[in-house]
Amino acid sequence: MDYRILIVDDEENLVKGIKYNLELDNYSVDVSYDGEDALRKISENIYNLIILDIMLPKVDGLTLLKKIRERSSVPVIMLTAKGEDEDKVLGFEYGADDYLTKPFNILELRARIKALLRRTYDIVANKGDIIKSGDIMIDVPSRKVNIAGKPVDLTSKEFDILFLLVTNPGKIYSRDTLLEIIWGYDYYGDSRTVDVHIRRLREKIEKDPSNPQYVLTKWGVGYYYKG
Repeated sequence: MDYRILIVDDEENLVKGIKYNLELDNYSVDVSYDGEDALRKISENIYNLIILDIMLPKVDGLTLLKKIRERSSVPVIMLTAKGEDEDKVLGFEYGADDYLTKPFNILELRARIKALLRRTYDIVANKGDIIKSGDIMIDVPSRKVNIAGKPVDLTSKEFDILFLLVTNPGKIYSRDTLLEIIWGYDYYGDSRTVDVHIRRLREKIEKDPSNPQYVLTKWGVGYYYKG
């Protein structure tokens, strides 16, 4: 599969370095140096992954991410400044799939991109096309989810978490295990990453997120799907 990636950052030298390295991995790469241009490109093209800086001119990264999520579940990797933990949490709140703190090693970015693309587009392997469990129906090839016949828009990571839990009902996954399986590499974030995604997933699939019926918590252990 030919993957197309959009880099959105106003640091020209950084963008050139990322673009050069991603093209070495045979990705097709577009670039934007401000949020307004990025929004135009996103509306005119289909991307398999977006690398998005938070601090952008014209339209900031979080606002742009919110607009992206209104129309697409494309995987998004956020770039944040060192120590900006609040930005990381907000990024996950708005639907980011992953983040990297500047400055970062380009090899780590390349590894995260490969893992995220693999998890997003190869998840259909060895699974049926349609998975049904109670009111939940998962169309695996199209990565679409319906709850009681109504479509639910999930981000890439939310879909992956739900898919994993539904296909392994009753199995408890710790936060660290979910980080390892879903993010697909040695992840150096904290457990809030998983907690935010689980909370957002519950808000979308549960009738009462404060009293979930599908994705449950085993206190002190982890999360599981009640089949």
